[in-house]
Amino acid sequence: MSGLILNAFGNGLCISANMGSGLWTAAAVNMNKWIGWNTGLLLFIVGIVNAITNQFLIKHFDGKRLFGEILYVMFFSYFVNIFTDMLNSIGVPQLSIWLRAVLSCLGVAFFCIAISLYQRANIVMHPNDDTTNILRFLYLKGNSTAAQIIDFIPPIIIIAIAGLAIHNVYSVNIGTLFSFIFNGILIAMADKWIWPELKHNFKTKNN
Repeated sequence: MSGLILNAFGNGLCISANMGSGLWTAAAVNMNKWIGWNTGLLLFIVGIVNAITNQFLIKHFDGKRLFGEILYVMFFSYFVNIFTDMLNSIGVPQLSIWLRAVLSCLGVAFFCIAISLYQRANIVMHPNDDTTNILRFLYLKGNSTAAQIIDFIPPIIIIAIAGLAIHNVYSVNIGTLFSFIFNGILIAMADKWIWPELKHNFKTKNN
């Protein structure tokens, strides 16, 4: 639960600061500007697609995994909306550009720590982060940075398509660049320094 809250808060901070966010969140923001749907709803839909994709990546049906990820993303999208509204209400969007840039990068660091914690616990996690976990351990010999980079390809495509449609790009700035470069590195660092006793127990099948 703490990982979910930290993840949602980090994403909400990035959205509110409006100086760039993680690529999947940026993709949802740009789809919001394009088609007008609520950002939290779009994050939920993207999460469902991720959860279904994971079933194909592990090459068998895992109902418990699928249900857990759908449940996670339902609460995650709800809390992202709550934190974004809360941070907007206390004036984060009106802060100086430099302070908002720092807050966006801090938001990225928060959700990277959250990802590290619940990927290692491997009880229930955001389906997108399970995707990177699957890629990392099933396909990329444990390389978290390579897994993150591969996982960034779909949101980049979504942002590009939405940008062409609306002739603008939102929520892509210094925080996005920071996320693109440092996501995998920050997760690997958190694995080492944040609760190091918690070890990866990656599995593809329920025991």
